[in-house]
Amino acid sequence: MSLLLDIKKRNAVLLDMAQLLQKERTSILEANKIDMDSYLGDDIAMRDRLKVDQGKIDGMILSLQQLAAQEDPLGVERFSFEHDNGMQVSNKTAPFGTILIIYESRPDVTIEAAGIAFKSGNKILLKGGKESLNSNLFLVDLWHKALEANEAEIDWVTYLQFNRTETQAFLEKPTQKVDLIVPRGGERLIAFVKQHATCPVIISGRGNNFVYVGEEADLEMAIDIIINGKTTKISACNAVDKVLISSDLPRKQQFLQHLIQELQKSNVEILADDAIAGMEGIKDIEDDNVWYEEFLDYKIVIGQSSSLEDAISKINTYGGGHSAAIITANNEKAEYFMNNVDTAAVYHNASTRFTDGGQFGLGGELAISTDKLHQRGPIGLQHLVTNKWYVKGNGQTRG
Repeated sequence: MSLLLDIKKRNAVLLDMAQLLQKERTSILEANKIDMDSYLGDDIAMRDRLKVDQGKIDGMILSLQQLAAQEDPLGVERFSFEHDNGMQVSNKTAPFGTILIIYESRPDVTIEAAGIAFKSGNKILLKGGKESLNSNLFLVDLWHKALEANEAEIDWVTYLQFNRTETQAFLEKPTQKVDLIVPRGGERLIAFVKQHATCPVIISGRGNNFVYVGEEADLEMAIDIIINGKTTKISACNAVDKVLISSDLPRKQQFLQHLIQELQKSNVEILADDAIAGMEGIKDIEDDNVWYEEFLDYKIVIGQSSSLEDAISKINTYGGGHSAAIITANNEKAEYFMNNVDTAAVYHNASTRFTDGGQFGLGGELAISTDKLHQRGPIGLQHLVTNKWYVKGNGQTRG
């Protein structure tokens, strides 16, 4: 077992890693080009997540620099108590130990998620998809160089080059200690990990997010928020897939026509329920199971809700527990919606695309959890910790 690295050394590794990314930009792009050229699938979300460009490298560098500037999340006292017998009892944050991150496509996870896990004192096992192998191996090699430059063991960051069968075997019977698993990917990956893992799993990333347009909505605002949520990054788990419109919305037909026109500019496929069906440019829903689906594509479902309570019920039934928004000028109804919708993030008059660790002031995220234990929503540096009890005495025994 490797002893915990002190905060100065952890920060030095992160800053050296940022410098290596800056220095090796061309090589990173070359490694990623091999992966991009080799990917023959037609999953546009997968391809979007796979691609590394200068902007993504900038983001990786910034995330490491921000991490290095943040306070140490370890040893933070959460509770203290002086026992009647004189013992000093306190509870402090502590690392999990070893975190396995299983992810598809996204080479930036190799930097940003691993950086958060490392800063919070954990050893990291990375299991990326075969589609991003060249990018990931090059980035892990940079991790090892940064660790060696600071006289730290390179096994703080380890890449598991496993196929599906080997991954399943490792999940069921790990050949080394694993304290926490974080899957980053689609529903099939998450289901696979949940089925076979023998240690705690943080469920991350399923979206299927809803926007409810209330009868007192600013209609221009509603269209801007829906278009932003649907079209700016279809591969994001915080994208919008479903829109519910109040049956009492004034100028409802005008609003729908305008919304459809704007969605069509981005070639979004539009499905609608019976209450809205029949309008030009939209298709009827053929299978109600579509309400449960996360699309990760240029596709959206529009439906009608008879009341605020009906909208809340539909979101809680079909949504992924990630994000939901209400568009309304009525603050009381917005508060009611936000208190009763069962999602990790709730919005009033804003885009669901903000559900992100960086946007929420966390300086990046390991994942966006749709679980309720132990942290919900974006998991930042300060959340990727467990705790430990410290008891200091001078010979006390219990009668």
